[in-house]
Amino acid sequence: MDTGGSSGLAKSAAVKLSEMGEKTKQFGNKMKAPDHQRRIILVIVCVALLLDNMLYMVIVPIIPDYLADLEDNLDVQIGVLFASKAILQLLVNPLSGTFIDRVGYDIPLLIGLTVMFFSTCIFAFAENYATLFFARSLQGLGSAFADTSGIAMIADKYTEESERTKALGIALAFISFGSLVAPPFGGILYEFAGKRVPFIVLAVVCLIDGILLLTVIKPFSNRTRDNMPVGTPIYKLMVDPYIAVVAGALTVCNIPLAFLEPTIANWMESTMHSTKWEMGLCWLPAFFPHVLGVYMTVKLAAKYPNLQWFYGALGMVIIGASSCTIPACKTFGQLIAPLCGICFGIALVDTALLPTLAFLVDVRHVSVYGSVYALADISYSVAYAMGPIVAGNIVHNYGFVQLNLGMGLVNVLYAPALLFLRNVCQMKPSYSERDNLLVDDDEPEGPCDTMKMEERRGKKKGYSSAGDCLPNVPESITESSRICTHSVRI
Repeated sequence: MDTGGSSGLAKSAAVKLSEMGEKTKQFGNKMKAPDHQRRIILVIVCVALLLDNMLYMVIVPIIPDYLADLEDNLDVQIGVLFASKAILQLLVNPLSGTFIDRVGYDIPLLIGLTVMFFSTCIFAFAENYATLFFARSLQGLGSAFADTSGIAMIADKYTEESERTKALGIALAFISFGSLVAPPFGGILYEFAGKRVPFIVLAVVCLIDGILLLTVIKPFSNRTRDNMPVGTPIYKLMVDPYIAVVAGALTVCNIPLAFLEPTIANWMESTMHSTKWEMGLCWLPAFFPHVLGVYMTVKLAAKYPNLQWFYGALGMVIIGASSCTIPACKTFGQLIAPLCGICFGIALVDTALLPTLAFLVDVRHVSVYGSVYALADISYSVAYAMGPIVAGNIVHNYGFVQLNLGMGLVNVLYAPALLFLRNVCQMKPSYSERDNLLVDDDEPEGPCDTMKMEERRGKKKGYSSAGDCLPNVPESITESSRICTHSVRI
């Protein structure tokens, strides 16, 4: 009886183990499917962007009190500390963009996450201003790799315009959430658990995201790079007039946010006698209109893709009008409305123009996105590098009212420049240097060259539009090209 029972249990256990093994195998195969891979990559990138922006803003309620006991000249030191991240990011981005174009997107993302992890740990245990400054600057180095490669990876994986706009919109929502939730997150943990805890929590999440990247994407696995297209150098992208207009819009639309973050708290305290919690939470309600702006732009872009320039221009007008109304606010409740307007407008501009950068690279250059999104990161960094240093001087010399009127006027005046982009959707794609060198009589080197030649012959037969914007290629050829591109980049 005992022997029979043991045999039955053994068989039952063997069956369950077999079923578990089969389910694990099915799960593994499912995870290898392109759609699931793209979703996992989107999650990894969004978490990286969330962490970077939380680390950027989590020090807002912590650092002033922490530095007050250490050094003099508090305002200058805080301004330099805040700007150091964006300044280093600004300096490193041209190099990181070129590096990403050469090696792909996954290794630079891992480098960025690793640097951010160490930066966060240094923040947690820093005991003097020099260490804090080093940690802040180190974060800028990590951001130059993580942010640029992450956004570029999304653009590379989501090649269809409506899907790309949606995916980039999700990433922007995580950026917004990280920036706006970080101050109350840091303030609450700082108040009840101490200075180190917010940074330790972020470091742990960063470590988990890095492990997920290593596990799922496997950046150091066998990589085929022989036929990887050569990306357009960043200096050539900078002189492209269409890309220059987009980059300028990204800088101008972020100036109000970058300039208000270091100045609005003092203005609130002196004008409306706001409490600490009001100053800490003034930006949090703006998260919801930002998400609404992202959602609206994604939906409108899917239905009317030829109006991306208009969504950006409308966003800049909204930002300008909202900036001009801020000085008229007399209460905390009144102030929430223009701040929400600024974030709503920024969502329209970013969600409309970031995918436009990828499309411009597709049709005018080579479909490698490291340098173009390094240029976008440079545009943001210019605003955030100037903000903590320049804004305080403007308020001191001219006043808070003049600062806001100037920022509003600049946004409204720049909006018509986006008319230059109104015919972008009618552009036809260019070909990479490698593809241009392939003529019909050349002998293709490997399957990727064969597919490119097939694709070119298919394109010679004519164009139609996908979403009224993109050239259409026979489906079989497009699928072959997608597989080829996937094999040489991943």
